[in-house]
Amino acid sequence: MRRMAPAKVLSCLLIVLLLLIFVATCQAVCVEVLSETEAVVGSNMKLLCISCKKREEVNAITVVEWFHKAYYNDTDILIAEYREGFVTMEGSFTDRLRWNGSRDLQDVSIVLLNVTTSDSGIYTCNVTRTFEFDSHRLSFQNTKNISLTVLPDGKNDFTSYVSEIMMYILLVFLTVWLLVEMLYCYRKISKSEEVTQESQCLEG
Repeated sequence: MRRMAPAKVLSCLLIVLLLLIFVATCQAVCVEVLSETEAVVGSNMKLLCISCKKREEVNAITVVEWFHKAYYNDTDILIAEYREGFVTMEGSFTDRLRWNGSRDLQDVSIVLLNVTTSDSGIYTCNVTRTFEFDSHRLSFQNTKNISLTVLPDGKNDFTSYVSEIMMYILLVFLTVWLLVEMLYCYRKISKSEEVTQESQCLEG
């Protein structure tokens, strides 16, 4: 049996190590994903707003404000806010908004229940992080806009379904590829160890 080259063994070990690091850290990584922009009448719509914290912002005081502006209007109306808890303002959105954010307030998304055609418009997610020092106060602000279009029942965009299916296919393909690579490296390393043991036995 041919002995596996040390460079190949090292390469396989490095791939396995990188995969393990990726699996261990993927849950903790914050990614600012864009929100969906189309909803169907009568459905529930998640307005996604992710504002990742920098390391120095971990202990900051976070305030979140959600605004809505109709396409035919130039006025931003405050519809909800989060300070020490989530509060919905009086108006057409009363009892139709639910907090869907994370405990660390990096994900500050909300869910709009029972969507109507009048809910179309621009939603603004305004995140303010404040640092309290002995002599001064420092604030940083992050604003994201979501342009929402409400479609009649059963008229949802077909391309959104196609793109979602393609995304799942790609995820499955990548997962299978990673598993195959890990299995291949494991078998190569096992064979290398067997060859080493045989060589030692023959030398003995």
